[in-house]
Amino acid sequence: MWSSSAWLTERYSENTRVRAELRGTLYSGQLQSELQRNSVVPMMLARDPALISALSSGDFATTSARLITAQKEIGAASIRLLDASGRTVAATDRQILGANFVAAPYFVDAMRSRDTVFTVSPSDHGGFDFTYSRVIADSSRTLGVIVVGTDLSRLEQSWAGISDAVAVTDSTGQVILSTEGRWRGLPLDEALALRPAPNAIERAFQVTSDWTTPPGDAWVKGRAVMQTETRIPFRGWRMYSFSTYESTRERVFAVLAMEATGFAMLAAAIFYVLSRRAQRRSVAYMRESADLRALNARLTREIAERERMQRELRVAEQTVQQSSKLAALGEMSAGVSHELNQPLAAMKTYLAGARLLLDRGRSEEALSSFQRIDDLVDRMGSITRQLKSYARKGGEAFEPVDLRAGVSNALTMMEPQLRARPVRIVRNLPRRPVMVYCDRIRLEQVIINLLRNAVDATKGVRDARIEIGIETGANAVVTVRDNGPGVSDLDNLFEPFFTTKKPGEGTGLGLAISSGIVSDFGGRLTAHNAEDDGGAVFELVLPLYDPASRGAPSTLAAE
Repeated sequence: MWSSSAWLTERYSENTRVRAELRGTLYSGQLQSELQRNSVVPMMLARDPALISALSSGDFATTSARLITAQKEIGAASIRLLDASGRTVAATDRQILGANFVAAPYFVDAMRSRDTVFTVSPSDHGGFDFTYSRVIADSSRTLGVIVVGTDLSRLEQSWAGISDAVAVTDSTGQVILSTEGRWRGLPLDEALALRPAPNAIERAFQVTSDWTTPPGDAWVKGRAVMQTETRIPFRGWRMYSFSTYESTRERVFAVLAMEATGFAMLAAAIFYVLSRRAQRRSVAYMRESADLRALNARLTREIAERERMQRELRVAEQTVQQSSKLAALGEMSAGVSHELNQPLAAMKTYLAGARLLLDRGRSEEALSSFQRIDDLVDRMGSITRQLKSYARKGGEAFEPVDLRAGVSNALTMMEPQLRARPVRIVRNLPRRPVMVYCDRIRLEQVIINLLRNAVDATKGVRDARIEIGIETGANAVVTVRDNGPGVSDLDNLFEPFFTTKKPGEGTGLGLAISSGIVSDFGGRLTAHNAEDDGGAVFELVLPLYDPASRGAPSTLAAE
């Protein structure tokens, strides 16, 4: 029983540590998600024409009401509008109107920078205030600063209901969030040292508890706890979770109780056999011996079978973990290679053209090629950031975009491939702009994927032809049509890693990524085979941009 206690304690402690690490990862994701959700609010409000007009004219009669409405829609803790002198001219909390925050860190840092600034500052209630601030300016001068407060106390309350103790430290090691209110503002070592002096009964109970548990990583409220650390990818923050050994002790004691019961039952059976053997010395001796040998053999087989199953289970778990790692690595590398191949080919063409222009002394024309190369480098950086759209929804660069310009830019990027093969491009574009609300880079990425698939589908086809057109009605529709063999399996076309190309020629990620991007725009991407010549037809349907709504429609218009 002593050996069982040690083995079970070690195993259940490891299970407790794994669960604590998983909770830490979940809590870290919740915290990062909350911060990211509020980080875009100052940028949106800094571009609000109503706030800019109020700061320029000095008329703030309806500004506070506008901020209160924005707070309810966004879910921020507080929103304040400061003028260039640091005076509060509008706020969701009307009690601070007129207060001056010219020396506040979030005002000073925002006035020094044109970007959104994140600030952690001590609050009046003993905790910390977490704010995002951004300067508001027109074309000629700085008008003021918008300050958005982030409420992280809700996360602390949810953590307190599940974990024993949780603390978040900044890059200096100071506790800024914690389920233990006394820890805030202290270094973690000093916070852990805060514990009341136990009385005699508590000391005796603690000695017994320590005897049945492994040495603790730290002490919280006079109890040994297990400490786990999770890195938060935000300004060097770290999250520490502390779990007691109570659940481990309960499970160990339950198993030991069952083991003691088993030993007692076995002892009772042995005494019964001995008493029966005393009564039947001859015949009973042989029968009982045979029974014991059969029982021993059966137990030996069961133990061997159970050990074999445990070994196979461990091997299977390791295999599944390794397969998951390899699948994630393959998906990431295949996606990056697939999306960066086209800009690299275009850069090679522009470099060759610039070299010829420099040899001929046409330096100004060569500079334009270098400018295009610089644009392509920026584009590649944008593509690498946007590749995460397949796993994470949402965009950060939405703006009104003319579909005609998107098609023209995509054709420019495809120019090296189109020149390498005799493909006739037929464009049917309207004369007037067709405006949609989306991310320009990712829209061009989708059109390039469709054009590249059309070029690959027309390999070996005489008189290869690709038609690309734009139609408007209730929605904007971009159609890409080729005269290739068509698509054989339309049901699985947009599934990840499904491809009709030969091995080594396609990854099966292009259409899956494109479908996810179009869904982020509020549209849809469909495909079917043409009835006349059998070629493939891809339709990109997007909602039209409505300037009156100051953004993109959330859903497609009814057709």
